[in-house]
Amino acid sequence: MNGLKEITTLLIDLDDTIFDFGRAEAIAVSDAFKEAGVEPTDHLLSEYTRINRAIWKELERGEITREKLLVERFRRLYDELSIDKDPAVVARLYPENLAKGFFWLPGAREAIIDLSKKYDIYVASNGTTWIQKSRIAQSDLEEFVKGVFISQEMGADKPSPLYFDACLAKIGVERSRCCMVGDSLSSDILGGKNAGLKTVWVNTNGLPSDPSIVPDHTVRSLTELKDLLD
Repeated sequence: MNGLKEITTLLIDLDDTIFDFGRAEAIAVSDAFKEAGVEPTDHLLSEYTRINRAIWKELERGEITREKLLVERFRRLYDELSIDKDPAVVARLYPENLAKGFFWLPGAREAIIDLSKKYDIYVASNGTTWIQKSRIAQSDLEEFVKGVFISQEMGADKPSPLYFDACLAKIGVERSRCCMVGDSLSSDILGGKNAGLKTVWVNTNGLPSDPSIVPDHTVRSLTELKDLLD
């Protein structure tokens, strides 16, 4: 038994779980730097990715606000690489570009469609509201989910229990019947566990496990999640 027999509701993270955020981000940030007059070299993009990941962890720990994060990541990058330009310019251009498109992860759309026939699915995202809504609206994702919970609208970010409490209150489902599915151990899995939910880690990139954050199950894709739940 996999312990998921009682599950009726799935909270599924959006980026790098349903949508290929890495692909969308690479295009959007590269175009934004070009428009801001900064050459998007491989080194610059690599350093941006490192700084961006670190600052989102700060948000998860409550060490920085979302509003400050949006410019601060570029300010840190410019300071590190001694780029004498206003980081607020690329900070404005990047989300505008990111909101223009989306890419499904391989098999994700088909898995969501199949899962929606048996489970109530809700999208659970820490992303910026207007960007996520724009990307989702360009897809047909909303045809197969019951709702979208974006942290800016919920009053708290994953992994805060307040975020999950707000989601569960809106759904009206018992915790024992809800499972959190996502690619981030620190955001999705830790958050789900602390909220008393079953958790499934979607480890699409083959990342090493963390002995301090142990999911109930691990899969490599939403296709494998469908097989796990069947």
